[in-house]
Amino acid sequence: MSEEKIGENDMETPVVAEEEGDSESPFARLEGELEKLRNEVLYAQAETQNVRRRLEKEKADASAYAATGFARDILSVADNLGRALQAIPGELREDDRIKPLLTGLEMTGKELDNVFQRNGITKIEAIGAKLDPNKHQAMVELPHAEAEPGTVIQEMQAGYMIKDRLLRPALVGVAKAGDA
Repeated sequence: MSEEKIGENDMETPVVAEEEGDSESPFARLEGELEKLRNEVLYAQAETQNVRRRLEKEKADASAYAATGFARDILSVADNLGRALQAIPGELREDDRIKPLLTGLEMTGKELDNVFQRNGITKIEAIGAKLDPNKHQAMVELPHAEAEPGTVIQEMQAGYMIKDRLLRPALVGVAKAGDA
Protein backbone atom coordinates (compact mmCIF):
# COMPACT_ATOMS: atom_id res chain seq x y z
CA MET A 1 0.00 0.00 0.00
CA SER A 2 2.76 2.35 0.66
CA GLU A 3 3.76 1.98 -2.95
CA GLU A 4 0.33 2.97 -4.12
CA LYS A 5 0.36 6.04 -1.94
CA ILE A 6 3.74 6.99 -3.25
CA GLY A 7 2.55 6.45 -6.74
CA GLU A 8 -0.62 8.40 -6.13
CA ASN A 9 1.33 11.24 -4.55
CA ASP A 10 3.72 11.27 -7.45
CA MET A 11 0.82 11.47 -9.85
CA GLU A 12 -1.06 14.07 -7.85
CA THR A 13 1.87 16.36 -7.25
CA PRO A 14 2.41 17.22 -10.90
CA VAL A 15 -1.32 17.58 -11.43
CA VAL A 16 -1.62 19.97 -8.47
CA ALA A 17 1.38 21.93 -9.69
CA GLU A 18 -0.17 22.24 -13.13
CA GLU A 19 -3.46 23.39 -11.63
CA GLU A 20 -1.68 25.97 -9.51
CA GLY A 21 0.35 27.09 -12.52
CA ASP A 22 -2.80 27.36 -14.59
CA SER A 23 -4.61 29.28 -11.85
CA GLU A 24 -1.69 31.73 -11.46
CA SER A 25 -1.45 32.37 -15.16
CA PRO A 26 -5.04 33.65 -15.60
CA PHE A 27 -4.76 35.61 -12.35
CA ALA A 28 -1.53 37.26 -13.45
CA ARG A 29 -3.05 37.92 -16.88
CA LEU A 30 -6.11 39.54 -15.28
CA GLU A 31 -3.92 41.62 -13.00
CA GLY A 32 -1.99 42.82 -16.05
CA GLU A 33 -5.20 43.69 -17.88
CA LEU A 34 -6.51 45.47 -14.78
CA GLU A 35 -3.30 47.52 -14.53
CA LYS A 36 -3.50 48.34 -18.24
CA LEU A 37 -7.12 49.47 -17.88
CA ARG A 38 -6.23 51.56 -14.82
CA ASN A 39 -3.52 53.31 -16.83
CA GLU A 40 -5.93 53.92 -19.71
CA VAL A 41 -8.45 55.44 -17.29
CA LEU A 42 -5.75 57.66 -15.78
CA TYR A 43 -4.66 58.80 -19.25
CA ALA A 44 -8.27 59.49 -20.23
CA GLN A 45 -8.83 61.50 -17.04
CA ALA A 46 -5.64 63.49 -17.65
CA GLU A 47 -6.64 64.18 -21.24
CA THR A 48 -10.10 65.29 -20.14
CA GLN A 49 -8.56 67.64 -17.60
CA ASN A 50 -6.20 69.04 -20.24
CA VAL A 51 -9.08 69.63 -22.64
CA ARG A 52 -11.07 71.34 -19.87
CA ARG A 53 -8.13 73.62 -19.02
CA ARG A 54 -7.55 74.44 -22.69
CA LEU A 55 -11.23 75.32 -23.16
CA GLU A 56 -11.23 77.49 -20.03
CA LYS A 57 -8.15 79.36 -21.29
CA GLU A 58 -9.71 79.81 -24.73
CA LYS A 59 -12.89 81.10 -23.11
CA ALA A 60 -10.93 83.55 -20.93
CA ASP A 61 -8.91 84.73 -23.95
CA ALA A 62 -12.04 85.13 -26.05
CA SER A 63 -13.60 87.22 -23.30
CA ALA A 64 -10.48 89.30 -22.70
CA TYR A 65 -9.69 89.95 -26.34
CA ALA A 66 -13.18 89.96 -27.88
CA ALA A 67 -13.04 93.72 -28.46
CA THR A 68 -9.71 93.61 -30.32
CA GLY A 69 -11.18 94.26 -33.78
CA PHE A 70 -13.41 97.04 -32.52
CA ALA A 71 -10.54 98.54 -30.52
CA ARG A 72 -8.31 98.63 -33.62
CA ASP A 73 -11.05 100.42 -35.53
CA ILE A 74 -11.68 102.98 -32.78
CA LEU A 75 -7.95 103.84 -32.55
CA SER A 76 -8.24 105.82 -35.78
CA VAL A 77 -11.03 107.86 -34.15
CA ALA A 78 -8.73 108.57 -31.20
CA ASP A 79 -5.92 109.53 -33.57
CA ASN A 80 -8.14 111.92 -35.52
CA LEU A 81 -9.52 113.49 -32.35
CA GLY A 82 -5.97 114.05 -31.11
CA ARG A 83 -4.94 115.60 -34.42
CA ALA A 84 -7.99 117.88 -34.35
CA LEU A 85 -7.09 119.11 -30.86
CA GLN A 86 -3.46 119.69 -31.85
CA ALA A 87 -4.48 121.60 -34.99
CA ILE A 88 -6.31 124.32 -33.04
CA PRO A 89 -3.94 127.30 -32.86
CA GLY A 90 -3.26 128.99 -29.52
CA GLU A 91 -5.03 132.24 -30.40
CA LEU A 92 -8.25 130.35 -31.23
CA ARG A 93 -8.02 128.50 -27.93
CA GLU A 94 -8.46 131.85 -26.17
CA ASP A 95 -11.49 132.85 -28.26
CA ASP A 96 -14.64 132.64 -26.11
CA ARG A 97 -16.69 131.46 -29.10
CA ILE A 98 -14.43 128.41 -29.59
CA LYS A 99 -13.88 127.51 -25.92
CA PRO A 100 -17.09 125.41 -25.56
CA LEU A 101 -16.18 123.41 -28.70
CA LEU A 102 -12.63 122.94 -27.47
CA THR A 103 -13.87 121.87 -24.02
CA GLY A 104 -16.23 119.34 -25.64
CA LEU A 105 -13.46 117.89 -27.78
CA GLU A 106 -11.12 117.61 -24.78
CA MET A 107 -13.82 115.94 -22.69
CA THR A 108 -14.51 113.50 -25.53
CA GLY A 109 -10.80 112.67 -25.67
CA LYS A 110 -10.69 112.06 -21.89
CA GLU A 111 -13.77 109.86 -22.06
CA LEU A 112 -12.22 107.86 -24.88
CA ASP A 113 -9.08 107.41 -22.74
CA ASN A 114 -11.26 106.23 -19.82
CA VAL A 115 -13.04 103.71 -22.05
CA PHE A 116 -9.68 102.43 -23.26
CA GLN A 117 -8.47 102.09 -19.68
CA ARG A 118 -11.60 100.21 -18.56
CA ASN A 119 -11.10 97.75 -21.41
CA GLY A 120 -7.40 97.15 -20.77
CA ILE A 121 -6.16 99.25 -23.69
CA THR A 122 -2.98 101.15 -22.86
CA LYS A 123 -0.81 103.49 -24.88
CA ILE A 124 2.75 102.37 -25.52
CA GLU A 125 5.27 104.88 -24.20
CA ALA A 126 7.76 105.24 -27.00
CA ILE A 127 9.81 108.46 -26.78
CA GLY A 128 13.11 107.85 -25.01
CA ALA A 129 12.67 104.05 -24.91
CA LYS A 130 14.93 101.55 -26.63
CA LEU A 131 13.46 100.25 -29.88
CA ASP A 132 11.43 97.13 -29.06
CA PRO A 133 10.33 95.29 -32.20
CA ASN A 134 7.48 93.77 -30.18
CA LYS A 135 6.00 97.24 -29.55
CA HIS A 136 7.57 99.64 -32.05
CA GLN A 137 7.83 99.76 -35.80
CA ALA A 138 10.82 101.82 -36.91
CA MET A 139 9.89 104.00 -39.86
CA VAL A 140 13.02 106.11 -40.13
CA GLU A 141 16.51 106.45 -38.67
CA LEU A 142 17.52 109.97 -37.80
CA PRO A 143 20.92 111.30 -36.77
CA HIS A 144 20.80 112.55 -33.20
CA ALA A 145 23.83 113.82 -31.30
CA GLU A 146 22.46 113.24 -27.79
CA ALA A 147 20.44 110.03 -28.09
CA GLU A 148 22.00 106.60 -28.03
CA PRO A 149 21.60 104.67 -31.31
CA GLY A 150 18.41 102.57 -31.28
CA THR A 151 16.57 104.99 -28.98
CA VAL A 152 13.13 106.21 -30.05
CA ILE A 153 13.31 109.96 -30.65
CA GLN A 154 10.12 110.55 -32.63
CA GLU A 155 6.63 109.08 -32.55
CA MET A 156 4.64 109.31 -35.76
CA GLN A 157 1.68 107.28 -34.54
CA ALA A 158 0.91 106.06 -31.03
CA GLY A 159 0.96 102.34 -30.39
CA TYR A 160 -1.42 100.47 -28.10
CA MET A 161 -1.60 97.23 -26.13
CA ILE A 162 -4.75 95.38 -25.15
CA LYS A 163 -3.98 93.67 -21.86
CA ASP A 164 -0.69 91.88 -22.65
CA ARG A 165 -1.09 91.73 -26.45
CA LEU A 166 -0.03 94.22 -29.08
CA LEU A 167 -3.01 96.01 -30.57
CA ARG A 168 -1.04 98.34 -32.83
CA PRO A 169 2.70 99.06 -32.89
CA ALA A 170 3.95 102.58 -32.38
CA LEU A 171 5.33 104.02 -35.60
CA VAL A 172 8.61 105.64 -34.57
CA GLY A 173 11.81 107.27 -35.66
CA VAL A 174 14.98 106.03 -33.99
CA ALA A 175 18.36 107.59 -33.44
CA LYS A 176 21.19 106.28 -35.54
CA ALA A 177 24.88 106.54 -34.91
CA GLY A 178 26.16 109.99 -35.83
CA ASP A 179 28.23 110.35 -39.00
CA ALA A 180 31.88 110.85 -38.14
